Amino acid sequence: MADCPARTAIEVIANKWTVVTLYALADGPKRHGELVDLSGGISRKVLTETLRRLQRHGLVDRQRYAEAPPRVEYSLTALGRTLQEPITMLTAWAQEHGAALADFQEAAPDQKDSISAP
Repeated sequence: MADCPARTAIEVIANKWTVVTLYALADGPKRHGELVDLSGGISRKVLTETLRRLQRHGLVDRQRYAEAPPRVEYSLTALGRTLQEPITMLTAWAQEHGAALADFQEAAPDQKDSISAP
């Protein structure tokens, strides 16, 4: 995987919740609960896993504040911010074409998402 940067990048951002989480962080640092609310349906456990994976890839930073009670905020790193433009473009595409995708799926319910061998 290390020898193919494109494949590595796709594997990092292809997770269902990665783009949603990165998009939620686009306008500044957020606490875990805020991200749950903004992400529309993500569980706390899955969000934690997503944030950890994004941290490991250098896209998200975790800042812990020594307060009572402790406060933790997540924000995009410089590398994470480089994904803002592609995510904005993808979001705009989804808003423009999402209804067409849904219409197609409803019109062809018997089709599979993957191609099967003959």
